[in-house]
Amino acid sequence: MTFNPYLSKLQPYPFEKLKRLFADVIPSPDHAAISLGIGEPKHPTPALIKDAITANLAGLASYPATAGSDTLRNAISAWLGRRYAIPALDAATQILPVNGSREALFALAQTIVDPGACKDGLPLVLCPNPFYQIYEGAAYLAGAEPYFANADPARNFAPDYKSIPEAIWQRVQLLYICSPGNPTGAVLNLDDWKELFALSDQYGFVIAADECYSEIYFKEEAPLGSLQAARALGRNDYTRLITLSSLSKRSNVPGMRSGFVAGDAEIIKKFLLYRTYHGSAMCPSMQAASVIAWNDEQHVQENRDKYIKKFAQITPVLQEELEVKLPDAAFYLWARLPDALKMSDTEFARRLYEEYNVTVLPGSYLAREAHGINPGENRIRMALVAEVEECLEAAQRIVAFCKKHGTN
Repeated sequence: MTFNPYLSKLQPYPFEKLKRLFADVIPSPDHAAISLGIGEPKHPTPALIKDAITANLAGLASYPATAGSDTLRNAISAWLGRRYAIPALDAATQILPVNGSREALFALAQTIVDPGACKDGLPLVLCPNPFYQIYEGAAYLAGAEPYFANADPARNFAPDYKSIPEAIWQRVQLLYICSPGNPTGAVLNLDDWKELFALSDQYGFVIAADECYSEIYFKEEAPLGSLQAARALGRNDYTRLITLSSLSKRSNVPGMRSGFVAGDAEIIKKFLLYRTYHGSAMCPSMQAASVIAWNDEQHVQENRDKYIKKFAQITPVLQEELEVKLPDAAFYLWARLPDALKMSDTEFARRLYEEYNVTVLPGSYLAREAHGINPGENRIRMALVAEVEECLEAAQRIVAFCKKHGTN
């Protein structure tokens, strides 16, 4: 029996590694379990979305079109125009509904990567580091190799592109970027996008902009988006640019699997062809509910207000012991462990779980060793997705753990 040889290159997912790390640990029975590990929204799903699903159950009797309904594509186009103050995209040629951004991030590489195009080795897919592991798996299973651009803490964790050699850039066919970033919460500014677009023009690679956290932010000004940056820089046809977004975090509906890709019409056309054979079409009931979600901003603001309140309370508590600050956006705190603890991020996570029954994700699980370092080492990611009281209790336990083990 034979299998796809690229499957052997896939590493265990971070949460599988965490499960192995905790395999022989018995957590403290004195504390109720609190997980800050997985970035799964826990705020209630808005009633208007649940009502829209039940009102459109007749859609279960129909095969969905891969391109989605005109109504959904028009709703997404209108939302993009409102959110980013840009002219409406052509709903027929520049927008494609997808089953969540994760599925599309993976499948896009199958459309873009040409495994036989590079004379000097396999084609490359450039990923930020730390990163969302789907980028790496997408690269391998498309017949490419991932190449990691380490985050630069001095530039708000933007990837360090200037250190990448010319020979590497010549092999890059696809570049993933996440803004707001997972796990750092950092947002690219216009100069960052200007640099990326110039590199794309020079070397011809496609940019896949993962923007699934765009609606959770803590400043008055919403995060700059890739389409918005492109328009500001005169790139009105979105050449070699694909933006991906989702309702999961914005509307607290991760189980709906509803998102979209938008941008370069030529790429969208090829991606639609791929997806027609791949069989990834969104359920008509979910499409109808998605229209309602994209057309409503009140529930999004209410959701964002919860995160603002939560982060305002919890960040100062953790700052007593950890090197951490309020992110630009997203719902993660990306904290550096104090040197006084004298323990790795994996040991920290394991002992915290054992002694205080709080789960956090080791930063090294969200990165790869590249160019001599693992930029996630000695950091932890905390997903503040539960209600404020539970997250505050977790923060207080983390502070107690640090004090117990010698930070003071």
